Amino acid sequence: MFSGSSVALVTPMTADGAVDFPCLQRLVDWHIEEGTDYLVIAGTTGESATLSRAEHIEVIRVAAERAGGRIPVVAGTGSNSTAQTIDLSQAVGAFPIDGYLVVTPYYNKPTQAGLCRHYLAIADAVDRPVILYNVPGRTGVDMLPPTVARVAGHAGIVGIKEATGDLSRLSPLREGCGDDFLLLSGDDATCREFILQGGQGVISVTANVAPALMARMCEAALEGDAALAAEVDACLADLHRDLFIESNPIPVKWALERLGLIGGALRLPLTTLSPAARPAVEAALRRAGLLADGTVPRAAAGREH
Repeated sequence: MFSGSSVALVTPMTADGAVDFPCLQRLVDWHIEEGTDYLVIAGTTGESATLSRAEHIEVIRVAAERAGGRIPVVAGTGSNSTAQTIDLSQAVGAFPIDGYLVVTPYYNKPTQAGLCRHYLAIADAVDRPVILYNVPGRTGVDMLPPTVARVAGHAGIVGIKEATGDLSRLSPLREGCGDDFLLLSGDDATCREFILQGGQGVISVTANVAPALMARMCEAALEGDAALAAEVDACLADLHRDLFIESNPIPVKWALERLGLIGGALRLPLTTLSPAARPAVEAALRRAGLLADGTVPRAAAGREH
């Protein structure tokens, strides 16, 4: 269920900072049309840290109901409080979601033992699959492969979004967690090689603006077609880099606005992409053939559905 190209979907907002629910529904439809394999809603790219609890729940509800079972939906419900994570996860459990993405607790920097207890408590409290999310560059804590292996035996913990970009982790994760445990890249720049080396997919920022290309690249990599995967990924390389030229999701929201898909509003403390950074992001969009006046790469010829 959770393989291939998934999008860590942005949360579109109006100019006054309110969640733009009609735009969110349009994004869900667009991703389904473009071949995204499943959606991750209200994760960190979705500015979950600035959503109120009521907004967080409503964003997940609207997106899941709009998807309507056409593709799986994963709800981002992680926080730095075990109790709050369980509360939010249970609150959205009545919606048509297929699993949870739960980031490691940020700022309070739990020990490896604390991480184990955190995830086991969450998995015990919910009735849908849990995907771990390890992104130490943002959270300040690194869930090490032996720790992942310690919780992988829980029937409710089915995989990890590994966003270190360190491909050397694949082997110990696979050996420690078994063949059925999902290894998902959280680093667009290395996800092609991650999949070719045995990962099952990516939860992607780049897929926000280039869903068809990301889906095609992942499909090729999963089929072992390294040459085609590299050809498609070459079109995306500048996006993989420049969508992080400033803190995520600042650049990707600006790129989506440039493509006419959303308004570019973010919530403080995030601010809009600086003028100095905009030419690089625009050039990356052109390199991928995503602007009307750009040249569409041959590799973007499309994925058959």
